[in-house]
Amino acid sequence: MCGLIAAFLVLLAAAHDLATRRIPNALCALLALLSLAARATEGLAALGATLAAASALFALLVVLFSRGLLGGGDVKLATAGALGLPPVAIWDFVVATTLAGGLLSLLYLAAPHLPLPRPSPAGRAQPVLIRLAATEAWRLRRRGPLPYGVAIAAGLLLSRNLHAVA
Repeated sequence: MCGLIAAFLVLLAAAHDLATRRIPNALCALLALLSLAARATEGLAALGATLAAASALFALLVVLFSRGLLGGGDVKLATAGALGLPPVAIWDFVVATTLAGGLLSLLYLAAPHLPLPRPSPAGRAQPVLIRLAATEAWRLRRRGPLPYGVAIAAGLLLSRNLHAVA
């Protein structure tokens, strides 16, 4: 049950990042608490090892944040998600997130060359995906930031599934 709630929170954070380029503190705090509770059920040693590994990840991500390479919400989401993983899975999470971020970057690099829809005149209803694509095209033309929370969510969900099966 905790896994489903965590997945829901991660997907909600990714959707929020995609829509607003912000990841709410409350989502990250809930994910962190849920993650810590799940790891605590496996014993204090498991919790301590995860805290150490997630702290190391947090320190690395803060350096990236301080250089403007990552947003603060991304740091919070990645750290909160890492708190729910065994230490060995955190490396898989970092690799999966990096790969997902690379794919996301390629998509955003290719997007200006794709026929993306334009927003319709006010008052005309459009399907949600068309509005989303039009909004992203507008952000691309203005060189807006990537919604890296989407890549973090993909990395978290993939690494959680890989280690749930193992």
